[in-house]
Amino acid sequence: MEAIAPAPTSEGVGFVRTQRMHWTTPLTLTSGVTLGPLTIAYETYGELAPDRSNAILILHALSGDAHAAGYHSPTDRKPGWWDGMIGPGRAFDTNRYFVICSNVIGGCRGSTGPSSPHPVDGKPYGSRFPIITIEDMVHAQQRLIDALGIDTLLAVAGGSMGGFQALAWAVEYPQRVRGAILLATSARSSPQTVAWNYIGRRAIMADPRWRGGDYYDGEPPRDGLAVARMLGHITYLCEPKLEQRFGRRGDPGPLDLGPHFAIEHYLEHQAARFNERFDANSYLTITRAMDSWDLAARYGSLTAAFDLARARFLALAYSSDWLYPPSETYHMAVAAQAAGRSFTTHLIMTDAGHDAFLTDIAAQSVVIREFLDRLGSE
Repeated sequence: MEAIAPAPTSEGVGFVRTQRMHWTTPLTLTSGVTLGPLTIAYETYGELAPDRSNAILILHALSGDAHAAGYHSPTDRKPGWWDGMIGPGRAFDTNRYFVICSNVIGGCRGSTGPSSPHPVDGKPYGSRFPIITIEDMVHAQQRLIDALGIDTLLAVAGGSMGGFQALAWAVEYPQRVRGAILLATSARSSPQTVAWNYIGRRAIMADPRWRGGDYYDGEPPRDGLAVARMLGHITYLCEPKLEQRFGRRGDPGPLDLGPHFAIEHYLEHQAARFNERFDANSYLTITRAMDSWDLAARYGSLTAAFDLARARFLALAYSSDWLYPPSETYHMAVAAQAAGRSFTTHLIMTDAGHDAFLTDIAAQSVVIREFLDRLGSE
């Protein structure tokens, strides 16, 4: 029997629902290709101030979605993916701020993506879905913010790929962003990150059920997506945490080629859960967008990119994160300060690896709360 989550308390945002915004006008992508009609799935928490000055946009990572906080129903096993950060009295205090989180285009959780119906024949896009970039995700979000009647965002905030988007927002729409909060992120995808993503994509494409991306009338490439998720998930952790949680514990008896060690069973569990909620084509699309992320290449140099921004920046790095290590944060800081931008860095000591931005709630909440207080008082 599955455990049932406790009913939401006054400490959280309670029950929420995912909303959708639709546009018939196509979005022109970085490639010049158009995508439309367009749908964006999003959730909001808190109330928009009469002067519309208290809006904060939360931007999710690769496997995230619009459901950042609260519960959809009393039977939900877990709340939204950043529930500990969003709610009354929390870092993103919904007694003070109007918090928005949207699912990126290319995803599979309500926004237009490869599994969405193609406008020509109503069948899933599949292999016909265009290549997108981080900037394309942000341009789609800009439509949502416009539709909500918000001219200026108090802050944009995100970890990992969400940090990519927050940076893009600050540079692409400098007059609309007062503050940018960057967690466990970078101004580019390093060769190591690109390599991990490529191996994951190859695993999916090597699955015979992938069928070039047009598998929606049959079995999806579960094995390929499982391997991709296992590989990716390991990069989110770190060796000390793996040793602490799993060590070499395993099943007794002679070994065969199946899973025996605790870490193997853990990875199988994560892969099975991921297959229940994520689309393989979205994994391919989003990781390719992540790989193309390079702010310096887009604007000539990282300093030139930051020169366009007007926001104040807060960047949190995590000591055991080897996917986007602290050196990436300091590299951004040097470029931003050379451009004359306010760029505050904070190193959080943790053994949680890259996933620390999702789990180390107390340590990062103090820093973020102080940053938002300063923004609000200016």
